[in-house]
Amino acid sequence: MKSYFKSLYLLLSLSLLFSMSVALLTGCSRPGEPVAQAPVSVSAQLVKSLRQQEPQWVWTNGTVHAEESAQISAQVPQPIRQVLVQAGDHVRAGQVLVILDDAAMRAGLNRANAAEAAVEKQWMAARTDASLAASTLARYQDLKQQNSVSPQEFDEVEKRSEAAQLRVQSVGAERDEAQAAVAEARTQLGYTRLRAPFSGVITARLADPGTLASPGIPLLQIDRDGPLQLYTPVDESLIGTVRVGMKVPVKMEGAPSATAVAGAATGAGEDLVATVAQIVPAADPSSRSFQVKLQLPPAKGIRAGIYGTAGFQSGTREMILAPRSAVVMRGSLACVYALDSNGLAQLRYVTLGNQHGDQVEVLSGLSGSEDLVNDPGDRNLSGARIEGQQ
Repeated sequence: MKSYFKSLYLLLSLSLLFSMSVALLTGCSRPGEPVAQAPVSVSAQLVKSLRQQEPQWVWTNGTVHAEESAQISAQVPQPIRQVLVQAGDHVRAGQVLVILDDAAMRAGLNRANAAEAAVEKQWMAARTDASLAASTLARYQDLKQQNSVSPQEFDEVEKRSEAAQLRVQSVGAERDEAQAAVAEARTQLGYTRLRAPFSGVITARLADPGTLASPGIPLLQIDRDGPLQLYTPVDESLIGTVRVGMKVPVKMEGAPSATAVAGAATGAGEDLVATVAQIVPAADPSSRSFQVKLQLPPAKGIRAGIYGTAGFQSGTREMILAPRSAVVMRGSLACVYALDSNGLAQLRYVTLGNQHGDQVEVLSGLSGSEDLVNDPGDRNLSGARIEGQQ
């Protein structure tokens, strides 16, 4: 009897264990649960991020100037009668720009002309007297040789001839002085017509009719036609690397694209290639910088007075570069699709630095030598297997 109950207990235990196993197996395979799928394959072009040494640039601000400019001011204090140009007008060399009141100058010229005329008459009369005295002296010399004239009479005639010659010289000096006075009066009258020293563009009109023009006070500013220059300060720590004739990248809003210096960082605006034309040898004591004048290439949209920046190389540094075409924007964040060790695309958020041609510096998010999806556009490639070629 005891063995019978023991067998029955063992049979019930085995039945219970079997039921629990079935229940567990049934619970682990519920109908409708999703099954893991293989990654989707996408065809795309691949590019690489690179870790390399790149030039480091220091950018300085500057202002565009004409290679030659001039300020027009009066040389005599006179009221302004007319200003014949406006800012922006193109003028030719010698063109009259400003007319001053010339009444006093004309009166002075008339007085000088009258004085010259009077002295001219005196000079002609003195020459006539001197000629007559010389002729008389010649006759008396003949008479003296014939002993037909006394020594006293001959001496008197000789002295009168010498006095006449001295009179000619004295009046001649007065005549020269009168002529110089006329020339000076004409020069003073000419100062009432302010003319363009060269062909160019009026960049500033600083006075109007009725204003008293004073010497040294600018009335107009004119820039010569031709090349433009960018004036920019360079710190004393960099000036040793700058030399006349070297090429410098320049950025300016509105300037058309041009061939940039290799490796130069680009940003807002377009890059032009300027040439160092002059380095001012004395430093500004307040900023400890030297002014450098850069010759700009001919380009539309560049005018005197506009703002620009110039780049000067200050050594090299290691950086990670990625093709700009591999970067996409997700809202305000820059991203790239980088491939992992299994060839699956992973979305990486990156921090960008300066642009270097068609490459952009990646400050964080990449480690270099990684495969990136080129031009991903708006596609969501996260987790996709990328099938492509470099």
